[in-house]
Amino acid sequence: MPVVNRIADLADEIASWRRDFHENPEIMYETVRTAAKVADLLRSFGLDEVVTGIGRTGVVGVIRGKNGGAGRVIGLRADMDALPIAEMTGLPYASKTPGKMHACGHDGHTSMLLGAAKYLAETRNFNGTAVVIFQPAEEGGAGAKAMIDDGLMTRWAIDEVYSLHNLPGLPVGEFAIRKGPIMAATDEFRITITGRGGHAAKPHETVDPIITGTQIVSALQTIASRAVNPLDSVVVSVTIFEAGTAFNVIPETATLRGTIRSLTDATRDLAEKRLNEIVNALCTAYGATAEIEFRRGYPVTANHDDQTDFAVSVAEEIAGPDRVQKETEPMMGGEDFSYMLLERPGAYIFAGNGDSASLHHPRYNFNDGLIPSGSSYFVRLVEKALAA
Repeated sequence: MPVVNRIADLADEIASWRRDFHENPEIMYETVRTAAKVADLLRSFGLDEVVTGIGRTGVVGVIRGKNGGAGRVIGLRADMDALPIAEMTGLPYASKTPGKMHACGHDGHTSMLLGAAKYLAETRNFNGTAVVIFQPAEEGGAGAKAMIDDGLMTRWAIDEVYSLHNLPGLPVGEFAIRKGPIMAATDEFRITITGRGGHAAKPHETVDPIITGTQIVSALQTIASRAVNPLDSVVVSVTIFEAGTAFNVIPETATLRGTIRSLTDATRDLAEKRLNEIVNALCTAYGATAEIEFRRGYPVTANHDDQTDFAVSVAEEIAGPDRVQKETEPMMGGEDFSYMLLERPGAYIFAGNGDSASLHHPRYNFNDGLIPSGSSYFVRLVEKALAA
């Protein structure tokens, strides 16, 4: 079964919602207008239940099938939040809010799920229950966890959960997925090095935190090159190095900040352990001291085997077997849908956004040509999983 005909008919309407969301971006948990519009649309579609305020500004809609909803419950999730980026697209529907834009396509994800919800509420060609989940704060705020903490999975007795993300560079109408880790854990570190400041002309009287810091920056790269199995993936990036205020003064302190990305819990643990050992050992060697703050971010996004096979079967129905990559390479970016996959079996899939600017770029724009296949994917997940 290719793109659902009714979804194709709704594509322009779905695109109009998308462009309205794009024009009015909201970040993190500030998705008040977005959530209100989502809730109003869901009510107009005739859903059985629409609940707001889950995870602060999240929205949940419930659609019961022909048998009154008895049986399995499938959750479908879309993220709603934008990014603190100044838009440079020049589009007629570009952001009206300075410094904020939908640079990751969440406007499209939300709209495609709304389109699927409208169709599912009209047809109800399934037995069981579909729960549509509209989540705030994916971009760094762990909105998925906030919704889970508010009882998302237990209150609606969700059995399985699925999500979709657009992917620039992948042709429109194609899908990409893999079993197991598909996106990385995202951890953050801050290292404060304390030495002994002094005059730059008398370095022998100081303990230079800049010298110590440069050695640490280099040595941290051995986590990937020498500590972790070459067949495992890890990224260690120092992205901020702050020290000094004058050309002739060796400062007292230096601060390093950065991120570690990994695809397994074992690699994640090893990277944190080695970071602490390297920093402390080098500070001791150079006569400095260190304060290390290590903050664990999103977990690894790991797809479940059976649900990945099922997602592949649905994507193949829509796109054709030759347009679904079943073993796509994992990405070292993070995704808080990982929290939902820790709670319930499910799968996360990429859908092609075509030849567009990259995600998080000020010239990025969601490709409306993706709407028919993306919305159809959500629809067929429910109709196939809960076949009447």
